[in-house]
Amino acid sequence: MTVLDRILTTKRDEVTVLRHPQTRDLLRATALDAPPTRDFRAALRRADAHPGLIAEIKRRSPSKGDLAPDLDPAAFAAEYAAGGATALSVLTDAPYFGGAIADLQAAREAVDLPVLRKDFILDEVQVYESRAVGADAVLLILSALPDDSLVDDLAGLAAALGLAVLVEAHDDAEVARGVALGAAIIGVNARNLGTFAEDLDGSVSLIAGIPAGTIAVAESAIRTPDDAARMAEAGFDALLVGEALVRSPDASTLARSMVAATVVAR
Repeated sequence: MTVLDRILTTKRDEVTVLRHPQTRDLLRATALDAPPTRDFRAALRRADAHPGLIAEIKRRSPSKGDLAPDLDPAAFAAEYAAGGATALSVLTDAPYFGGAIADLQAAREAVDLPVLRKDFILDEVQVYESRAVGADAVLLILSALPDDSLVDDLAGLAAALGLAVLVEAHDDAEVARGVALGAAIIGVNARNLGTFAEDLDGSVSLIAGIPAGTIAVAESAIRTPDDAARMAEAGFDALLVGEALVRSPDASTLARSMVAATVVAR
């Protein structure tokens, strides 16, 4: 069983609890009555040719263990914003990443940036939950969602609720799926979710499959300004950076150096 398989098994148990009629109805009602979202999509493609930066709040990972277990999400959000981040990503998975809904809410309250809920979305009730707790965008991981009709349904519900959708791909076939599904934002993850091995070269090779009109996000394995520049030069509109920022003694300065790169138009 791969790491992803283990995560999804646990996540399905969580979904079962959320789908209890009273819980689902409360989440749906709260989502439908929630205040307007912040514009996540607009935060990723900047007019000044610098990359958007989705700065991630991440306590731990299955492959690296603890990264910053005692981090203050509000303080990190403020530091990221000061460094020029244009959006936040917050891990909310508890068993494998040490995250929590409270982390997302604290980070969002601290700054004016739009916030991506980083989790493993498998069911519509999680989309309602995401909107209800204050997320501005959700992640749909194609490796976790082999059924295109389900991806389409989840993305459609998210859009109806005002949430942006980041569709995540790991290989040529998944990039093609994302394009065929009409995804407005496609993320290319350099990390294999089966083995958690990383390959930035693979990300560069996949950018050719993403149309110019679609926002392309480079995810994972971006640790230095040189890595950021390489992804921008390859044509990625935005960068999603987590581990390097939470481990940095000066996350604001590192963020600023990464957004100084120049995006080459595809």
